[in-house]
Amino acid sequence: MKCVKCGGFGPHYKDDRTCKECRKAMVRANRKKNLEYYRAYDRERGNRQDIGYIREYRDQNPRRYKAHNAVNNALRDGRIRKLDACEHCGNPERVVGHHVAYDLPLLVTWLCQGCHVQLHREAG
Repeated sequence: MKCVKCGGFGPHYKDDRTCKECRKAMVRANRKKNLEYYRAYDRERGNRQDIGYIREYRDQNPRRYKAHNAVNNALRDGRIRKLDACEHCGNPERVVGHHVAYDLPLLVTWLCQGCHVQLHREAG
């Protein structure tokens, strides 16, 4: 199917006349244009966790919480540097740290969100 935006023949979402790349660009542009609206919507929707949930998570996952803090503090203090792109695929968007072992909190692999989710799916 030919994209009505770019004229290309890339993959499409079901029942969509634009290719996936054009649709993603349109969604990103719309969110950027209406950023305050979407931030308010996300807050109202409950996208951010309340303090009770956060405390419960910290109590249930103390090693994980300490490792996350160690990385954040090391980044802030300049002891480690966050990579600009995913170590697996090279994607520069939404790079996050993945702990290889929580006992070694500063041993972090920098992955894009997609590779990070996929790694956890494969690991179970």
